[in-house]
Amino acid sequence: MAEDNNQKKQGQINIELDEKTAEGVYSNLAIINHSVSEFVVDFLSIMPGTPKSKVKARIVLTPQHAKRFLKALGENVHRFEKAHGEIKEYDQPPIPLNFGPTGEA
Repeated sequence: MAEDNNQKKQGQINIELDEKTAEGVYSNLAIINHSVSEFVVDFLSIMPGTPKSKVKARIVLTPQHAKRFLKALGENVHRFEKAHGEIKEYDQPPIPLNFGPTGEA
């Protein structure tokens, strides 16, 4: 019986979440770049009329983890829509990558 408990404990991962991380970070834009060895996802929060925005969080994933994340996110969106209805997408104007003004005075 003790051996069964040890085997269960070996398969478990203890995940800790501190208070600051538990608050989360709001993001309404993600910029994704990749190389042969990694995917880099930068999360930003941009507001109308604000010419500048800072990266709020950066996540670096291996290609294998990026693919698993894509699958898991897709499954969760499917479950959400099944419970709450289709998530509507709205057309967004293109966002310039420099986030700054493009005209001259």
